[in-house]
Amino acid sequence: MADQASALRRAIRQGLVMAPGAADPLTARMVQRAGFGAVYMTGFGATAARLGMPDIGLMSQTEMTDHARNMVRATTIPVIADADTGYGGLANLARTVEEYAASGVAAIHLEDQQMPKRCGQRAGIRVIDAEENARRLQAAVKTRGTHEMMLIARTDALPALGIDEAVARARRYQDAGVDLVFVDGIKKIAEVEAVARAVPGPKVVSIVDGNETVALKASDLQDMGFSVAFYALSALFTAVRAVSQTLETLKADGTPVRRADAMCSYGEFADLVDLERFDGLDHDFGWPVTS
Repeated sequence: MADQASALRRAIRQGLVMAPGAADPLTARMVQRAGFGAVYMTGFGATAARLGMPDIGLMSQTEMTDHARNMVRATTIPVIADADTGYGGLANLARTVEEYAASGVAAIHLEDQQMPKRCGQRAGIRVIDAEENARRLQAAVKTRGTHEMMLIARTDALPALGIDEAVARARRYQDAGVDLVFVDGIKKIAEVEAVARAVPGPKVVSIVDGNETVALKASDLQDMGFSVAFYALSALFTAVRAVSQTLETLKADGTPVRRADAMCSYGEFADLVDLERFDGLDHDFGWPVTS
């Protein structure tokens, strides 16, 4: 929806936008309820939630845009979506931009990896030629036209070719006309600082659980000049641990009662999924139930 994209643009002008990752629409609702101004539809999480598989390029464009559409429907805050490499050649890329725009997301990011792609935190990443990708981004900008959806250019050159090449690509991609740039694969605070110093203008940073960048607070990232911060895996990794512990307890004890304090109640869950609204429809318009 254009309103979501406009809302994201306004929020970015006001300061850093924190966008926790959501693997599914339910988690996206929880992100909104927690008071965040945006949610990040992570491809890592989407692949795990839909397929139970790793982030190695297994999800199709159709699956990803369907996932995005459901997340937009479940929330009223801007959704920023992973669009991988654009899923093919220039025609595929154009359709990807059009489909995501139609889904109502506020922004997408497009990356410069070669296929088969892999999670940006892993070794073995290969990237396409920078100028080729710049032309792809120009095609994406042209396809987007006057639609409000924001375009983010992501480079995965850092783990493959080093910080200097990653920074050079980010600056080159800015020239292609995108709204923000995103150097992925960052694991060290020094790398965050290097990007902040060398890349002017609106930019994205991803804070990944398990590396030292989690020591940086949102205020630190804003002071460095970042516009958006992704926390792609925090909710997913927390959920996996919590569910695993409950299932282990159930298996060992024959009852989940020892984990009751770690669970929400039925009422709390019903409130999260807006059950009362649907009950209201039944109450007001449903066929009368007779005893």
